[in-house]
Amino acid sequence: MKQQQLHVGILGATGMVGQQYIHLLENHPWFTVTFLAASERSAGKTFADAVAGRWHAQGDMPQKIRNMRVHTVDDIRAAKESCSFVFSALDSEIAKIYESQYARAGIPVVSNASAHRQDPDVPMLIPEINADHIAIIPLQQRQRGWNKGFIAVKPNCSLQSYLTPLYALHQKYRVKQVIVSTMQAVSGAGHPGVASLDIIDNVVPFINGEEEKTEQEPLKIWGQIEGNAIIPSQGICIAAHCNRVPTLNGHLACVSVSFANKPTKEEIISAWKSFRGMPQELKLPMAPEHPIIYRDEPDRPQVRLDRDADKGMATTVGRLRECPVLDWRFVGLSHNTIRGAAGGGILNAELLVAKGFIL
Repeated sequence: MKQQQLHVGILGATGMVGQQYIHLLENHPWFTVTFLAASERSAGKTFADAVAGRWHAQGDMPQKIRNMRVHTVDDIRAAKESCSFVFSALDSEIAKIYESQYARAGIPVVSNASAHRQDPDVPMLIPEINADHIAIIPLQQRQRGWNKGFIAVKPNCSLQSYLTPLYALHQKYRVKQVIVSTMQAVSGAGHPGVASLDIIDNVVPFINGEEEKTEQEPLKIWGQIEGNAIIPSQGICIAAHCNRVPTLNGHLACVSVSFANKPTKEEIISAWKSFRGMPQELKLPMAPEHPIIYRDEPDRPQVRLDRDADKGMATTVGRLRECPVLDWRFVGLSHNTIRGAAGGGILNAELLVAKGFIL
């Protein structure tokens, strides 16, 4: 679909997720970056000077971004003059303060932060699963007295590695119980992140707040709009173990799952291979052609081999076999800073543009 170019801003532009946004948006057919915001210590500097040797995204820093001036996050007036909407890559505590202020000023906010994920009137989107949740945005605006502004968020990065494959089965067979163990890359902790002496030759079996997010957020994503709120799905129990491992990018999840109606192995593979969602129907620029890629090799997916599949936006699954405790088990993998962060945010924005929520 042909789309007029929109000017966009990035809040938290100098961080790892902000840099990934800049990298992925360099040649985007719909969006052009025109506003950058970060902390006070970066404000007033060019982006190149603000980052100063801390560029961590793939390839070189885009030339047109290098000399762009960085604003403070509270320079909402400049944002309103510069862009149609903003991507938020802010830390959660800062996001809690400023995302509502941007929305109140009439600027839509597409967020990666966790600050508003559990707000009942804020859609938490994986567009292949719950694109219909954007229908709550007009209600959000009425309840909060906002005009053109609103907040839409994406979920925790680790969910992308297994939730879409589960949803592809949940529609017909109804997921009942899930046990998931995640192996999460160090880039998920940002920069400088986990100290090298803590993670090299080690696995850290604790990530603060991660297990709670992993157990709660899927229920909202699988929920329904009822009245003036998104009501989480009922009757599904998720138990999570979240571990930090010494890989750079790529979150891997080992999943065991039970169903109300147990599918066969052939039915599972068929459901995964045929699954498509609204991003694929709309042919959104960031959408993977195949949102779920099934590998039948006994040792796949692997982080180094599969995290970049389909622009880093696909979930790769494999090792499907029966589970002696629940019904089936499998391994899922996704790229945490692309699908799980900036790429997922861009896909959310594309959906919102395509559906007329961002003009």
